[in-house]
Amino acid sequence: MHPFEWSVVWDDLARIGVAMLLGGAIGLEREWHGHWAGLRTHMMVAIGCSIFVIAGLGVAGPDRQTVTRVIQGIASGIGFLGAGTILKLDQKKEIKGLTTASSIWLAAALGTAAGLAEFALATAAAVISLFVLGVLGPIEKYLERRHKLHDAQHADSQTANREQ
Repeated sequence: MHPFEWSVVWDDLARIGVAMLLGGAIGLEREWHGHWAGLRTHMMVAIGCSIFVIAGLGVAGPDRQTVTRVIQGIASGIGFLGAGTILKLDQKKEIKGLTTASSIWLAAALGTAAGLAEFALATAAAVISLFVLGVLGPIEKYLERRHKLHDAQHADSQTANREQ
């Protein structure tokens, strides 16, 4: 390929641009709710993954096994970045950052799909993911508060029973 074969440049811009937009949509939701990894992190992960896939396609040509190895590398390698967002806060079962870690992994998947020019798949996944993060998140928080209240009431009743 000549470095400035414009049809290829526009195709790459479209793939990377879709990755950026979809990763940004997920990152904006995380940023909006004050989570650790936000807009730019998710965009950069999605962009990076799309570049790895586009480069893999460019090097591999018709060899699909090479591209699948690139995808496997992305899927396992991005786990290290996501793992850095997970914190165990105390001796109880309080762990923070799992959703952020999974959203980073998701941004990688969106970038991978965009890099493969699977725009419908990437868009559908982003829409469903925004539903999960935006709609189900508040429901999950409500249920967590309800469980904590129930646990506190249960602990209070046990204490009262011991005192009698």
